[in-house]
Amino acid sequence: MARSRSFERVLVTGGAGFIGSHLCRRLLDEGCEVIVFDNLLTGSMSNIQELLGNPRFSFEHYDVTNYLYVDGPLDAILHFASPASPADFERLPIQILKVGSLGTHKALGLAKAKGARFLLASTSECYGDPEVSPQPETYWGNVNPVGIRGVYDEAKRFSEAMTMAYHRHHGVEARIVRIFNTFGPRMQINDGRAIPNFFTQSIRGDDVTVYGDGSQTRSINYVSNLVDGIWALLRSDYVGPVNIGSEAEISMLDLARTIIDLVGSRSKVIHRDLPADDPKVRRPDITIARTQLGWSPAVDPIEGLERTRDYFVEALAAHS
Repeated sequence: MARSRSFERVLVTGGAGFIGSHLCRRLLDEGCEVIVFDNLLTGSMSNIQELLGNPRFSFEHYDVTNYLYVDGPLDAILHFASPASPADFERLPIQILKVGSLGTHKALGLAKAKGARFLLASTSECYGDPEVSPQPETYWGNVNPVGIRGVYDEAKRFSEAMTMAYHRHHGVEARIVRIFNTFGPRMQINDGRAIPNFFTQSIRGDDVTVYGDGSQTRSINYVSNLVDGIWALLRSDYVGPVNIGSEAEISMLDLARTIIDLVGSRSKVIHRDLPADDPKVRRPDITIARTQLGWSPAVDPIEGLERTRDYFVEALAAHS
């Protein structure tokens, strides 16, 4: 891994979001000055409240699909702006497509102008409903471009293509992280993804909703593991997509039961129809992350779920 570049001044788009806010904390801890642009469509000021008093942190309420300007030098741009929950695919489809296309274009243009390294937050959704498992970065995916999930899948696939075009044509230093199912504190209560749903329902004592028969799998990764991987990727020489996720594959039914047990709830599992194009399996091949970045998950899923349980208990109490 290279250590030739220093990252004294960094822009994070979407830095008030779930993952973005954890990333900002890490960058500050590493000595960076951090600038955040976020339109708060799905992000929240509460996520970055603890950072606002830091003299090396600044926030601007801004939509990054518009022209981007930052005064002074920038060493890196981390493009994390995008709604990412399946609930958003129907609620915010145009905004997802715009931030994946126009937002990526504007952020890459700024990276080119500043000579900054550009790190794109991509997703395991690029693989769609995969026909191979685990999914290596060389797998091109099985995506329905006109389905409900297509707005997110194709926005991220386009953003990857544009990132590599700027790398090849303009010489922008490009890094791409394909993020697999990540969870942890600061997820929204009404996020719509499985883990927030399961925690919210079980803490409240409601029925826990599992879609389909629950045999579909995900590989869940605690947020601090992801942030470790992103920091390693940002500093590395590796160009091209890198899977960052856990190999701990679990069925949705088993995940629901695990969370009910962790909460100590009497909730019962109920089943609803499986949404269209919902992936049947999701598990990363993390060989590249291991060999090129020296990364593997440090926090196991159960420990991460315990930490996340405590967050949801407090968050739900505050909203009651």
